[in-house]
Formats: sequence, structure tokens, C-alpha cells
Amino acid sequence: MDISVVVPLYNEAESLPELVEWIRKVMETNKFSYEIILVDDGSNDSSWEVIESLQKLNAAIRGIKFRRNYGKSAALNVGFASAQGNVVITMDADLQDSPDEIPELYRKITEEKYDLVSGWKKKRHDPLSKTVPTRLFNSATRKMSGIHNLHDFNCGLKAYKRDVVKCIEVYGEMHRYIPVLAKWAGFRKIGEQVVEHRPRKYGTTKFGLSRFINGFLDLLSIFFVGKFGKRPMHFFGSMGVLSFLTGLIMTVWIITEKLIDIANNAKYRNVTEQPLFFIALVAIIVGFQLFLTGFVAELVSRNASERNSYNIEKTI
Repeated sequence: MDISVVVPLYNEAESLPELVEWIRKVMETNKFSYEIILVDDGSNDSSWEVIESLQKLNAAIRGIKFRRNYGKSAALNVGFASAQGNVVITMDADLQDSPDEIPELYRKITEEKYDLVSGWKKKRHDPLSKTVPTRLFNSATRKMSGIHNLHDFNCGLKAYKRDVVKCIEVYGEMHRYIPVLAKWAGFRKIGEQVVEHRPRKYGTTKFGLSRFINGFLDLLSIFFVGKFGKRPMHFFGSMGVLSFLTGLIMTVWIITEKLIDIANNAKYRNVTEQPLFFIALVAIIVGFQLFLTGFVAELVSRNASERNSYNIEKTI
């Protein structure tokens, strides 16, 4: 199969018939073999009934329905697991992503050998309350991830080589940072394509301001887990040793200073009367606790079921 189109949706009954018909026309015009995976994320409108009726008309349509709303990341993760195409395309169900972009996305994956191609909605039809925070997050993500050639990490329209979606796990709010997950999984050829951003035709947006807070926390999680997930002692141990040594040096300084004053018959203060003593004590205790945290995390990591789970590209 050439292409799997994964469409997560929540209360999009009005837009589904138009979207599916548009995708069908693009696929048949370009003679692609394809499937459309519609993942209903616990909709409370008639979205599932629409999916069932559409499937009767088009055998290429597959539907997955959640019992409740789990979020876009969960929908994408399940869709990725079900996808059979050599190239996987994701897009939103609200008709703001254009299926006409699919042939070029497919070409970049198959001919230019990209692992992942992310859409860039250069001209957006969103209010400032959405575009300004998005730009801030994209800037922070570029700096933390090292993927400097992407302008829009959160664009729903993306194309993936099949191996990519089978090697990553998307959860929480991490659908915003799939290029980062792909990079940590070892897929380095990540590109971008300017795509059309269409005005919303039906309904209203399903995302609130809380998504920015959750997204930032997930970005920190990706950075930490990707860098130190299999060697937590390197993070906690380094911080612990640094804090412990800082406290120890302060303590030696205080004691040495007092001994010198005693030897010179000079006036001195008791060690416990100096603020620096308490700072040193806290630094030593914190350093010790950080080191123990790293030790415990290392034990957990070594005994985890996926401690030796690595993405292997080829075998001979």
C-alpha cells in the first residue's frame, strides 16, 4: 500500500464527508493505493455514524472509536499502530489541512528520502491568542531539540516514512513534538513543506489555553527522557556531585578560616553563627539526595522491561 492517511477527530461529523471525498479524489487522480484511518476520539456528536456510512461507500476507509476522549496524541498513536502504508500522512479533520498537499509530501518521502516532512502553515487563519504562543513554543522547541529547519512543529499535516511511526510512541500532548521524538529515535532527515492553511469551515476549535502549559511540560519530558532516559545517573549524579562538592568546599573554607584566626589569636565567630555554614549544609544534603535519586533511577531503568529496547534499522 502506498499511503495511509491517519485522521484523528473529535466532533467533526459535518466535515467528514467532504474531507473523505477530497482525499479519495486526490488518491485516484494520482493512482495511489491507500487507506483512510479515521480515529474517533470519543466524539459525542454523530461522527461515528458518519464514519460507518462512509465506510459502506468506500472500502478504503477504516474507523477506530474510543470509548471516551483521550486526546489527539492517543488517537495518533493508535492510528500509527494500524497504518499499513509505506508512507503515513496525518491531517486534521476540520478541513483546515488540504489533501491536495499529499502528492508532494509523498514525493519528498519516496524520492528525496526524507524520514519525516512537516507542514508549515506560513500564512495562518488563527487569532493572535493562538499564533503568538505557537511561535514562542516553536522557537523554544527549535533551541531545545536542535531541529533548526522547522518553523511549525505542531502542524497536523505531516508525512512519515513507515519506519518512523512504528518506532515512536505518542502520548500526553506529545503530538506537538513528533519531529523531536523522531529525532531521538534516530531519524535525522527531517524536512519541511509550506502548506495551505484554510479557514475553519464547520464548528469551533477543540483546544483551550491549557494545551500550551501541557505542551511545555511535555517538551521538558521529551528533552529529559530522550537525553537521560537510559542513563539517569549521568544527570542526577552530576548535579548531586556538583552540589556536594560546593557544600564541602564551603565547609572546608569556614573551618580553615576559623583555625587561622585561632592560630593568630584573632577574633572569630563560631561556625554555626555564619550564614555560609547553613548554605554549605543545605548544598551537601541536596547533593547527597540528588545522588541517591540518580542511584534509584538507575536501578529502575536497569530493571525496566524496555531497558534494552532499541530501534534497529537493519539486520543481515
